[in-house]
Amino acid sequence: MTDARPTPGPLALVGGAELGPGNEPQDRLLAAAAGQGPAYVLATAAARHRPELAVANAAGWFAGLGLRVEELPATGRRQTRARPNADLAREGRFFYLVGGDPGIVPTTLRDTPVWAAVVDAWRGGAALGGSSAGAMALGEWTLTRDARPGDDRRRYSPGLGLVPGVAVIPHFETFGAGWVESAVDGAPHDGAILLGLDERTAAVWTPDGAWRAMGPGTVTVLRGGSSATFASGDEIDGLPRPATD
Repeated sequence: MTDARPTPGPLALVGGAELGPGNEPQDRLLAAAAGQGPAYVLATAAARHRPELAVANAAGWFAGLGLRVEELPATGRRQTRARPNADLAREGRFFYLVGGDPGIVPTTLRDTPVWAAVVDAWRGGAALGGSSAGAMALGEWTLTRDARPGDDRRRYSPGLGLVPGVAVIPHFETFGAGWVESAVDGAPHDGAILLGLDERTAAVWTPDGAWRAMGPGTVTVLRGGSSATFASGDEIDGLPRPATD
């Protein structure tokens, strides 16, 4: 008997500074996986910061890679609960979550028809990517500000759980590294994994079951008291399989 289950598409977690030069390796892979199907950008994380500009930037960038991208309305709960938007997502073959505010992405998307349709489409072979706050939301936890603006201390808030056991730290070679101490101290359990991603650099899961580093920077996996760093092209050890079913 053959296994008739569909094969999930690629999943890219990007460290920020998206939609510009340096992101070509992971973005070309995602665009190729989209085929001829509808391709969407979700500006959820940019809802408070000119989401229309984030959509325009995404459309321009991916047009240069041969992919026509349009907005999937998802900047508020009314939009993410709307069945017409979920119907659009169900037919999608590419989804990209831009950066912005990490706190609002899970709360806007969780337990909604739109997010359920995005995940179903990805599990059916669509490409899915997120950068900075968009990547953070895809983990089991997202790291949100503990206190005042500018504070490096971070606390764990529930993410969307597509990558279990993981909290993403974007912009790792710049300000993201400053989050590590509080993230280690506040980890929910000893097995929690911190995934540090440099800007324009991605941890990419492909349907062959492997995670690989792509882009000009490095990917760092921290767990307990140990850490490992991976350069572009390296297979990444220590990351769990995404929730493909």
